[in-house]
Amino acid sequence: MSGKDLLKHLTDDTFAKEIEKGVILVDFYADWCGPCRMLAPILEQVAGEVKGKASIGKVNIDHESKTASQFQITSVPTMILFKNGKEINRLVGLKNAQGIKDFILSAV
Repeated sequence: MSGKDLLKHLTDDTFAKEIEKGVILVDFYADWCGPCRMLAPILEQVAGEVKGKASIGKVNIDHESKTASQFQITSVPTMILFKNGKEINRLVGLKNAQGIKDFILSAV
């Protein structure tokens, strides 16, 4: 299974259920965002490395505006770390794989 297959695409309808249990990093992105496109393969790599401990989801802010608004996403990429449905922390901007992995594992 490739890292791409490990990323969950979340919608306004599925978001709450997907974040309610365990640790999940949610990437709020937009298709027109250059740094978001650069972040995608990094998240795929990290998804493989944290498999079994945490998961990674993606929310397209242009298609899922209710969820983006709920979490006051004003710039992309924004990554929010959730544990059992609660926001723990967030990162804004392009980050490297090790930084993202350490960020996720801090909540496991």
